[in-house]
Amino acid sequence: MASAPLPLSGVRVIEVCNVAAGPYCGMLLADMGADVVKVENPDGGDTLRSWPPINNGFSENFASLNRNKRSVTLNLKEPADVMLLRRLAQDAQVLIENNRPGVMERLGVGYESLSALNPALVYCSISAYGQSGPRSQEGGFDLTIQAMSGIMSVTGEPDRPPVKCGVPLADFSAGLYAAFGIVSALRHAEATGEGTHLDVPMLGATLGIAALQTSEYFGSGRDPVQLGSAHPRNAPYRVFHCKDGYFGMAAGNNALWKSVCDVIGREDLLADERFASPTLRARHQDALLVILEEEFASADTATWLARFRDAGVPCAPINRYSQVLADPQVEHMDWVQPLELPNGMRTRTFASPMRFRGENLPVTRRPPGLGEHNDEVLGALRAAAESGP
Repeated sequence: MASAPLPLSGVRVIEVCNVAAGPYCGMLLADMGADVVKVENPDGGDTLRSWPPINNGFSENFASLNRNKRSVTLNLKEPADVMLLRRLAQDAQVLIENNRPGVMERLGVGYESLSALNPALVYCSISAYGQSGPRSQEGGFDLTIQAMSGIMSVTGEPDRPPVKCGVPLADFSAGLYAAFGIVSALRHAEATGEGTHLDVPMLGATLGIAALQTSEYFGSGRDPVQLGSAHPRNAPYRVFHCKDGYFGMAAGNNALWKSVCDVIGREDLLADERFASPTLRARHQDALLVILEEEFASADTATWLARFRDAGVPCAPINRYSQVLADPQVEHMDWVQPLELPNGMRTRTFASPMRFRGENLPVTRRPPGLGEHNDEVLGALRAAAESGP
């Protein structure tokens, strides 16, 4: 977006976060133009810095969540460094932290303390269960939140052990909710001069994106169950086996169901009362699966995908990441961008998927080395502290 200022240009964000949910939130804001200053412990920094794959000493996992940021190191057990963080927050619009509730207060940099210095500050706390309540002092990681939230009860095949989603949904849904909350609170702060404390629990965020599952329980009194790739209220809408492998196909309404029947040459299925509506097809989808896979066994994946695409039926191959990242649509959208690491090595990253006015959001800064911007960000503050109040 070289032709226009980025939406959050001029917004200073202090990120006191580790691993995933908080750093992801910070990166979303940085991609939109915010000046994100990442505060790390001098003894190793963000834990993600040690996660493989390691490219000549630098973590590509860390790089994937920390582009467009600056890094400073502060030991928040040292009073002088706590004072530096307070001075940073005094001139910032946003602070993000994902420590266990109470930690920032004990360090002297909780919301009440910092808002007294900066009343317009938007202070966002991401935690496992929230800032109050019977579980607030429990720690949590993506795995445990997926287990607690119910996600693992609906993931995987029926009558098989529980499994987690392969993507860390709890971490990244919390990061998304936090970023949305921050930009909403910023608008209020700019209009009124009043900041706020945002409480973003990973458990709540994960339940928030499970609206179809919670509403199923509220409406029926029954717990949703594992269905593999199948849908509880729609069919055919799942992964199917064919001559040489698997593909996904979703005929989510009667018009698409008719197209499926046309493609496989089974117009007789349109008269079958079991399959007369999406709800009925879902109710009888085990029988429908047998019928469809008998037809699909006659041809390979590429053939069925071509036939369904020609008929306008949504379908897709079961891609590995190497395949989807090389897809022509990904290339067209220019989502995969080159990225330099602090050690000078070159890699690639998946940049922001959004466009503004038809333009991609740029990678303006490579991920930072630990404490790389100490002099740039903290130099003047340290000089002022040494010269007196």
